[in-house]
Amino acid sequence: MDHFVQVLALIEMSISTAVVLIWLSQTIFQFEIPLVGRMILLILLGNLCFWPLGLFMELPLAAYVRGVTGDLSIVSMLLLWSSLFPSNKCTPIAFKAGIAIIAIVFYPLALGLGMLDPYVWGYGSIGLLAGVLAFSIICSLANWNKGLWIIALAIIAWSFRWHESTNLWDYLLDPFLAGWAIFASVGAIYTKRRERVKSGYLFRAG
Repeated sequence: MDHFVQVLALIEMSISTAVVLIWLSQTIFQFEIPLVGRMILLILLGNLCFWPLGLFMELPLAAYVRGVTGDLSIVSMLLLWSSLFPSNKCTPIAFKAGIAIIAIVFYPLALGLGMLDPYVWGYGSIGLLAGVLAFSIICSLANWNKGLWIIALAIIAWSFRWHESTNLWDYLLDPFLAGWAIFASVGAIYTKRRERVKSGYLFRAG
């Protein structure tokens, strides 16, 4: 069973690394790769990351990446993978802000700042599970069904002990997701303020 979990983790990290490389290529070269091209690149790069290539590396590239980053949360991983597919609906700012607020409160407390440790709630707290379900309902009410499915799959993965961790938090949140949510929320606030200032300047009397 442990061997299966390790192989599964390497497959997930290989795909995630391939997706990041594709995203970086599009960002650097300012070129939108067609969906078929992205799928072909995903298969090629995913295999390159999964299989040991010898030369200077005894382990697969994905194993070295995983050694540095650890396992991604299911939420983070599915959001990353879904970025390969075109979508007309962006991730709602409410979702990003919600994750950002949770992360800002969660990580200091989990690292020992204060007497409360929310990380222990992930070992089967009904309150945490109820909170996660409420958050997924909010996603549904916001007409963001992708978020609902992502959270549902994260809970299912946790219930089946998909990863090595048995803590629900590790399936829902990780530092990369937290950083993305915080920067995206700050960027959205900055953009909105700039638009308000610009709008006020344009419509100023005289």
